[in-house]
Order: sequence, then C-alpha cells, then structure tokens
Amino acid sequence: GMFCFGNLMRESGVVERLSDTVQNGLINIVTIFLGLSVGAKLVADKFLQPQTLGILLLGVIAFGIGTAAGVLMAKLLNLCSKNKINPLIGSAGVSAVPMAARVSNKVGLESDPQNFLLMHA
Repeated sequence: GMFCFGNLMRESGVVERLSDTVQNGLINIVTIFLGLSVGAKLVADKFLQPQTLGILLLGVIAFGIGTAAGVLMAKLLNLCSKNKINPLIGSAGVSAVPMAARVSNKVGLESDPQNFLLMHA
C-alpha cells in the first residue's frame, strides 16, 4: 500500500514538496529507526557466533567478486565492441551497495576531471 502511495505522490506532481521529503529525508529517518530497533533487540551471545561471522565474511567476498567481475566484464566488452565503455561502470553495477556508483564516479573524477560517470552508473 505505501509503495503505491509513494508512486502516486511522485507521479501526480500535486504534492511535490511532500514527495521530495518522503523520498529523501523521511526514508533516511525511518531506516535509522528500523536499524536501531532491530539492533536493540540483538544479544551479543546470539549474534557473535562463528556462523554469523562466516556469513559476514561470505558477504564481503561476494561483494569483492561482484565488483571484480563487473570490471572484468566491462574490459571484455571493450575487446569485443567498437564503442568503448569505462570499466568503472562495471564496478558501479553492484546493486547491493548503492554507494558503488558514487565511489566509481569519484575515482573517475580523480583520474580525469571531465569524466562524469554518475549519470551512466
């Protein structure tokens, strides 16, 4: 229901200020409160177990492999295509980490100040 309501606010254009607040500020506040409420219920002896740490380690490894695979696929695509793309776009495709696109843009700007990747990522 809330997903439909959010789309209705955004697409109608009638409540633009409210829609902007819901998309930016409110979602951050709700996310923080959700994290705090879940974190407050955690008990250290239930959380810090070898299985939990193994899952976290597997997540880090999966993130690294996903990033490396994105860069390598972009380089492979450059070999097969006449239109070259920046390999940083491949690293920005890790959907589980929204900041990946911003980091790719920052790295690209450090190399070339005219290289704006954020729109493409």
